[in-house]
Amino acid sequence: VQLVESGGGLVQPGESLSLSCEASGHIGSVYAMGWYRQTPGKQRELVAEFDRDGRTTTAFSVKGRFTRSRDDAWTRLYLQMNNLAAEDTACYYCHARVVTVVASDDDWGQGTQVTVST
Repeated sequence: VQLVESGGGLVQPGESLSLSCEASGHIGSVYAMGWYRQTPGKQRELVAEFDRDGRTTTAFSVKGRFTRSRDDAWTRLYLQMNNLAAEDTACYYCHARVVTVVASDDDWGQGTQVTVST
């Protein structure tokens, strides 16, 4: 599955930003999709994710501020980020967990930078 993010940029604290991810390829094999973020020197961390069993996971640090959504075809994923803070500065990655009968794999987009600064 190929993933392409868009929508990153520079904003001031308290402002909003929306990210998009376009997925293509073997969409039918996608079991879960979501957003992760990473800052230099740190591990990539989950922001928000959902799967085809209806489970959703959202990081505590973004609850109430970030909202993830998708289209019914699982080809577009969105992350609406409100009331951004400096701690949200990171490279944001779109993620897809692809599951087939014989294997599972994690696919990633190239990432989009979000910088929150005055």
